[in-house]
Amino acid sequence: MTEQEAKKELESLREALNQYNYEYHVLDNPTVSDFEYDKKMQELKEIEESFPSLIMPDSPSQRVGGEPLDAFKKVNHRVPMLSLGNAFNEEDLKDFDRRVREGLDADHVTYVCELKIDGLAISLRYQDGLLVQGATRGDGTTGEDITSNLKTIRSIPLRIKDENPIEVRGEAFMPQSAFLSLNEAREANGEEPFANPRNAAAGSLRQLDPKIAAKRQLDIFIYAVGEWESGTLATHSERLQYLQELGFKTNPEWQKCDGIEEVIDYIDNWVDQRANISYDIDGIVIKVDNLEAQEQLGFTAKSPRWAIAYKFPAEEAVTTLTDIELSVGRTGVVTPTAILDPVKVAGTTVQRASLHNEDLIKEKDIRISDTVVIKKAGDIIPEVVRVVEDMRDKELEPFSMPNECPSCQSELVRLEEEVALRCINPNCPAQLKEGLIHFVSRLAMNIDGLGEKVIEQLFREGLIHTIADLYRLEREELLKLDRMGEKSVQNLLKAIEQSKQNSLEKLLFGLGIRYVGSKAARTLAAHFETMENLQKATLDDLVAIDEIGDKMADSIVRYFEDEEVEHLISELKKLGLNFTYDGPRAADVSEDSPFSGKTVVLTGKLAIFTRQEAKQRIEALGGKVTGSVSKKTDLLIAGEDAGSKLDKAKKLDVDVWDEVHLQEVLEGESE
Repeated sequence: MTEQEAKKELESLREALNQYNYEYHVLDNPTVSDFEYDKKMQELKEIEESFPSLIMPDSPSQRVGGEPLDAFKKVNHRVPMLSLGNAFNEEDLKDFDRRVREGLDADHVTYVCELKIDGLAISLRYQDGLLVQGATRGDGTTGEDITSNLKTIRSIPLRIKDENPIEVRGEAFMPQSAFLSLNEAREANGEEPFANPRNAAAGSLRQLDPKIAAKRQLDIFIYAVGEWESGTLATHSERLQYLQELGFKTNPEWQKCDGIEEVIDYIDNWVDQRANISYDIDGIVIKVDNLEAQEQLGFTAKSPRWAIAYKFPAEEAVTTLTDIELSVGRTGVVTPTAILDPVKVAGTTVQRASLHNEDLIKEKDIRISDTVVIKKAGDIIPEVVRVVEDMRDKELEPFSMPNECPSCQSELVRLEEEVALRCINPNCPAQLKEGLIHFVSRLAMNIDGLGEKVIEQLFREGLIHTIADLYRLEREELLKLDRMGEKSVQNLLKAIEQSKQNSLEKLLFGLGIRYVGSKAARTLAAHFETMENLQKATLDDLVAIDEIGDKMADSIVRYFEDEEVEHLISELKKLGLNFTYDGPRAADVSEDSPFSGKTVVLTGKLAIFTRQEAKQRIEALGGKVTGSVSKKTDLLIAGEDAGSKLDKAKKLDVDVWDEVHLQEVLEGESE
C-alpha cells in the first residue's frame, strides 16, 4: 500500500468508525456488530502502525492517551464556569421567578428545565472542528487540563461538524451499572470502594494515567455553550438542539416550560421518576430560555441571575429495625449494623444500614424493634436518621454493646482515645478471615483468583486458617469445592506459587501490621532489605527512619515480639516465600553512579523510555524520583512539552538533561 492509498483508506475508516461510535454511544442505536467495529478498528491500527505520520487527532485510536502525566496543567476559563444558586422548595422557585420577571419587566417568562446530573462539570474546546482541550471546572475561573482523560469518553466527539471556534460545557458522570462493577472489582482487590458515582467519576478523570480513566466507562451530557463568537441562535433550547446536531450527546429529558407553574410540575414528576433512570441526578436546573433575556439579567459575583438549581430533598423512608448485627474487621474493631425490614429508598431496596459505633447508637437512642427513619447519605449509603419515638413500645430496652467478641467470645476492650470496641485476640476467626482477604488483595500479595468469596469458601470449608495455609492448598481438595474446575484450580495454584516471589514490601503490607500501609511497607523493606533485619529492629532503629513515627514503630516492635507471629514468619520462610527486598538498594549502587544520592524529577513527554521504566532505572542506580521540583531537586529530565517544572528548575539552577542524554548515561552505566 502506498502512502496515498493508506491516507485514503484511513480517511474512510476514521469516518466509518466515528459514525459507528456516535450511533452506539450517543444515539444508543448501533448499526453494526461489535465484531465488525473491532475488525475495522484493527485495520485502522495496522495502517497507522505502518504510516505513523498519517495518524490524525480525530482517529478513534487516539481515545486512550500515551504515557501518564506528572500533573495536570492549569487552564484559565475565558468565560467563567459559575456555580448556580439553589432552590429547595416551591417558595424558593416562585421567588426566583419573581426576581426574573422584575429584572425583565415582564409578566411571563419561558424557562428550560434540565436534569441536574450528579457528576463533574467539564469544558471542551474545539478549533477547526477538532477537540483541542478539555478541562475541569476547578474554582470556576481556573481548572485543570484533562484532555487525555476526556478523550477516553466515547460519547465525546473528537471532531464536530462546525469548524468555527466553540467551547461547550457538560457533566461527565459514571452510569450506575459501571459504578457497581467498579466497586465490585475494587472490593475484590482489597481496595476501598467509592462512596458514590460522582466521586468515582471525579476520581477517574483526575487519574494521571489516561488508561485507567479509559477503563471506567464514563459518559457525558453536554448542556451549554461557554465561548462561541459565531453563535447566532436566539434561545437556549435552540442551542441544545444545535449541540445535538453537531454530534454532542445532550440529555433528552429537557423541557421548555411556559411559566413557573409548569416548572414546578416538571420537578414534581422527576421527584417521583428519578429512581427509574440509569444515572444519578440530584436536582433540576431551571434556565431562562431567551438568550437576550439572560444577558439582560446578568450575573452576581457567584452565579447567573437567569438560572437556578432545584435540589432534591434527601429521600427518607420509615421501617422497623429488627436487629443489630455485629461484625469484626481485620483489626478487631467491632462494627454494629442495623438490620431492617426491607424498604425502598432512592431506587433500591435497603435491608442494612451502618450504625458506626456504640456512641452513635447511644446518641440516637436506637433500640431493637424501633421504628426508624432512614435515608441514603449522598443517595448511596443507607443510614439511620432518627427513631420515631411516638411509635416505640415502652417496654423496649436500650441497646448495649456486648462485653465479648461476637466471633471468638474474647473480652472486648476500648483502647485509649478510641471510640470503637476492639477484639484483641489474634486467633479470632473473623479477624483471621478478614486478614486473609487483605493478604491476597492487589496492593498486598495480589493473588489472582483469590477474591473475597473464594477466601470465605476456603475458610468455611476449613481449608485455610492462617496465611501459611494458603501455600499448603492442594489440587484434590480444591477440586471438591463449588465452581472450581480443573482450569480454575490450575490457575489459582499457579498464582499462589508465583506470589512467593513478590518483593518483601508486598509481604509486609499483606501481614496487616497495624498502621503499616503500602507506602510504609516499601520504606521499611527498602531500609532493612530483609525480613530478618526488620525482625531485629529496635524502636530507636525504626523511628530514625523518615516517615516512620512513634506509634507505627511501637506497633511494628510489638508485632514481631508476638510468639505466634514468630511462628508464622518461620512457616512462611519454610514454604519458600521471598523475604528479601527486590527493589533498588542503596548498597548495590556505586558512589560513582551519576544518580547516587540525587533527587530526580521527570517532566514532559518521554519518547525513548516509558516514565515507569525511566523511574525504575534511575532508582536502580541510587536516584530518588519525585514528582515536584524544589530546592532539594538535583536533576530534571525534560521531555517534549516540558512546562512549569522546567521553568522552576531553571530558576533554582537545577541541572537539566534531555532524554537523549539520559539514554546515553543509562547505556554507559549498563556497559
